[in-house]
Amino acid sequence: MIDYWLQPERPFKLRVSAILTLHRRALERISSFEGVFRPGGIEIKGSKHTPPGAHRVPENLEQMCDYINENWTKSSPLHIAAYTLWRMNWIHPFVDGNGRTSRAVSYLVLCVRLGYRLPGITTIPEQISRNKDPYYQALEAADNANTSGKLDLTEMERLLESLLANQLVSVLDSARSGG
Repeated sequence: MIDYWLQPERPFKLRVSAILTLHRRALERISSFEGVFRPGGIEIKGSKHTPPGAHRVPENLEQMCDYINENWTKSSPLHIAAYTLWRMNWIHPFVDGNGRTSRAVSYLVLCVRLGYRLPGITTIPEQISRNKDPYYQALEAADNANTSGKLDLTEMERLLESLLANQLVSVLDSARSGG
């Protein structure tokens, strides 16, 4: 999907259909709910955040896409990716696979906004899934700011910055070791 959107004749606009496609791929052969919005309320274990009602999911995702598309060139790639990662988790649109899907959509957005597929062996989504505590802390910080009526993604942006650096260092390590 990254390669598809990197083609010059395809200007990028994040759409709900792309999110559903990534969710289907993330849960292929794992869940019968692949590519389907959750039908009811949901609880996030270990989080104080209560996602919006199921009836609000499509509208919230459209608003998220609007924010990303409207701020595409106004904001940094890290901000756009951080917003995507936080907001998808805040909406929690699916019964299962919310984390995987939000990481995939955020990574897609980051690569396309930068204009290239990021090199490196251990990608940002893989790093997050290996150590979720900093990710959960960054989500919680953004949720707390949101509760106060503010959009503050500072911790999420710092986390993505650090993970991006790790991903790129793996390229340097490979270059030093010969592969």
